[in-house]
Amino acid sequence: MEPQHIRPGQLTAEQTRQVLGITAGALRNLVYRGHLTRSGGTERHPYYAVTDVTALALKRQQRAAA
Repeated sequence: MEPQHIRPGQLTAEQTRQVLGITAGALRNLVYRGHLTRSGGTERHPYYAVTDVTALALKRQQRAAA
């Protein structure tokens, strides 16, 4: 596998799933529903903005605490 060259401020799909604590299917569902958008990469290997992932993680935490 080729080494990945990600710009600062972006996460791979795997890293995004780890931050959010979700499965690959759940991540695809978030993208499909418009809760998270790709910020780079390719169709098969998308990248997500750290700020978007962090905001979504906080939103999910607040919803879980309510």
